[in-house]
Amino acid sequence: MIYETIIISTDPQSHPHIAPFGVREQEGMVVIAPFRPSSTLDNLLSRRVATMNAVDDVRIFAGALTDHRSWPVHQAEKIDGFFMDDALAHRELELVRVEEDAVRPLLYFRVVHEVNHRAFRGFNRAQAAVIELSVLVSRLHMLPMEKIETEMAYLSIAIEKTAGVRERQAWDWLVERIGNYKANLSGDNLA
Repeated sequence: MIYETIIISTDPQSHPHIAPFGVREQEGMVVIAPFRPSSTLDNLLSRRVATMNAVDDVRIFAGALTDHRSWPVHQAEKIDGFFMDDALAHRELELVRVEEDAVRPLLYFRVVHEVNHRAFRGFNRAQAAVIELSVLVSRLHMLPMEKIETEMAYLSIAIEKTAGVRERQAWDWLVERIGNYKANLSGDNLA
């Protein structure tokens, strides 16, 4: 099972790097599998710590993929890193093992600290749609545009029926990112 979370790694200048990640748990460890190349992978391998954040503001997922990355963070308690101010819960992680792979290495993290900040009330359909479109946007370079557009059309039903202001904003950021990507593919955006 994969859980959609926000991972905060720390760059060489000690700045937080916020990215959505599907993670899984195996043998008591958190497993993160970033694609190569990625800033998150570089940060995780060099700093060997991260936080895993559970959030219900889906703008954070969409924002990390659309250059809306400025979200308030706090200093972590047990590691040299950060967690989201708006986190429902967070786990502080230390890297203990790497299984190398040319495309997507597996990074195994031990949980060194865990805090529940407030209750999770559940996602509505629009929030789930934003998370799903965020996953598709993270794979724009890997998936056919026809698949993305088909999925987006279906997911938009949930946005139309159940979205609040935050979900609409996140959706709009992702739709704009897809539009810009398509324009660059077709050469409409040549300067």
